[in-house]
Amino acid sequence: MAKQDITTMEDIKLLVNTFYSRVQEDMLIGPVFNKILDGRWEAHLEKMYGFWQTLLLDEHTYFGSPFPPHATLPVDAAHFDAWLNLWSHTVREFFEGEKTEEAVLRGEKMATMFLSKITYYRNTNAKPLS
Repeated sequence: MAKQDITTMEDIKLLVNTFYSRVQEDMLIGPVFNKILDGRWEAHLEKMYGFWQTLLLDEHTYFGSPFPPHATLPVDAAHFDAWLNLWSHTVREFFEGEKTEEAVLRGEKMATMFLSKITYYRNTNAKPLS
């Protein structure tokens, strides 16, 4: 079956649902996500639909700041590598095209930025603006 690009909300939901089901099962990042999101997975998925719809489909449905909820997570470079590996694999498993590559690139940039900011805040005892 030929892959198509990410073009609809149904595509976003397939991507987000598949990705986060894999996150929950991952030996390294699963425990972090499962502890933080216990009982709140559905709300998180809804938020992620809007986040990726805003970024990839230019339909502004996400409002908020994505970094502050992640600022104090007990994660390091290995966690971000695992997250990014799962993300890239899941995106490319189902899709191909310009938006697909944008999703991968945005995931890479987000992982790099989040890790950098988490490290900064951890090392300086500063608090991010919410």
